Amino acid sequence: MVDRHGTPLSVVLSAANRNDCKVLEEAVDAIPPVRNGRPGRPRQRPEKLHADKGYDFDFCREALRKRGIIPRIARRGVESGSTELAEGSERLGRYRWVVERTLSWLNRSRRLKVRYERRDDIHLAFLLIGCALICVNQFVRLC
Repeated sequence: MVDRHGTPLSVVLSAANRNDCKVLEEAVDAIPPVRNGRPGRPRQRPEKLHADKGYDFDFCREALRKRGIIPRIARRGVESGSTELAEGSERLGRYRWVVERTLSWLNRSRRLKVRYERRDDIHLAFLLIGCALICVNQFVRLC
């Protein structure tokens, strides 16, 4: 999961033959609390979640609503340029490219693009290092 700037919020490692929608709840729950400078408890979850057609299942929408997140998920079988678009999904491409860009940044590491490690913990460690490098690059760009 990434925020609107492409900063990685949470990482969940799963098998390649497992559908992404099966680990949606785990990925949302893995987002650490964020302090925004306001008094009170830190917000742990985003207000909205934009997702592609791979997450267009009722249980995904229900899991997000149960956590207080507004689901913005594209509908399967409906073209993005069609006039029959579902409510809230007409401009998902605007937000989806941020995720694709972050995946591209991660794929600059050949070790992540071609998985050489057999052990999950080692691959997860390299994935976390890649996410940390993305965060450092974004911090340097802001300063």
